[in-house]
Amino acid sequence: MPPDPVLTLADLEGWPRTSPSLAVLGHPIGHSLSPPMHNAALADLARTEPRFADWRYFRFDVEPEELARALDLLRARSFRGVNLTVPHKVIAFGLVADVDAAARPVGAVNTLLAAADGWHGHNTDGYGLSTALRERLGRDLAGADVVLLGAGGAARGAAVECLARGCRSLAIVNRTRANLESLLSFLRPLAGAIPVSGSAPRSPGYILVNATSSGLHPGDSLPADLAALPRPAYVMDMIYNPPETPLLAQARALGIPCCNGLAMLAHQGAKSLEIWTGVPASRTAPVMTAFLGGPAAPAPGR
Repeated sequence: MPPDPVLTLADLEGWPRTSPSLAVLGHPIGHSLSPPMHNAALADLARTEPRFADWRYFRFDVEPEELARALDLLRARSFRGVNLTVPHKVIAFGLVADVDAAARPVGAVNTLLAAADGWHGHNTDGYGLSTALRERLGRDLAGADVVLLGAGGAARGAAVECLARGCRSLAIVNRTRANLESLLSFLRPLAGAIPVSGSAPRSPGYILVNATSSGLHPGDSLPADLAALPRPAYVMDMIYNPPETPLLAQARALGIPCCNGLAMLAHQGAKSLEIWTGVPASRTAPVMTAFLGGPAAPAPGR
């Protein structure tokens, strides 16, 4: 079998492996960096912990209507854990036996752990976001004013994490008013005393997070013009490919500290591996980050 092939349900029917297996499901899935990233971390663990020598991580292209059957087959073939990406995170929420308390407000799961009664769902995206902000930009969400661009699934997960971490205020900016109002209605019961609004920032010093897909493709327009807004203190673009989006290029030109989504990808992946193996995410995140070509964590105080 070639390294990191794109597999299908047909491959699961006669699955030959009896050693511990992990997988990511998506549609499409060929672009995913999760298999080589996780396999690099597993190989590193195996150097000091032989029990991981036979662990492998695979990718499966699964259409939405096949997800339930795929999850049943994966359990029958003794897979230990599964990651989910577009479009499966929300669909799987209603298919699993249990959902971790932290994932319930998000309404989506990206990490499944095999258990005696079925799959148990978790969501590590928020952890990846908050940890990446702290590592790359030296800023915690707690006490921060946050402006989120977008009102889709990525924005929803990020917004729930901001509120759970105790941000000072949260503003959502989105071009489609109906989607914006839907997200605001969902968030306000979770916010408590934290102000949640649908307006653009009026004062400087906030964290701007792009949770839209604008910047993913050549020729995409800016999701927001930083020069026309009160100056943010930090900018994070959840996109990691390309590594510099138009938003990040503008932030750098204006001298605003910024980062892309590579560190978020590494940290959410490391947290998933912790759920499956018990190995702390802090142990494997540096290996995943190095594999992705990300810079080393900044020194304390920088």
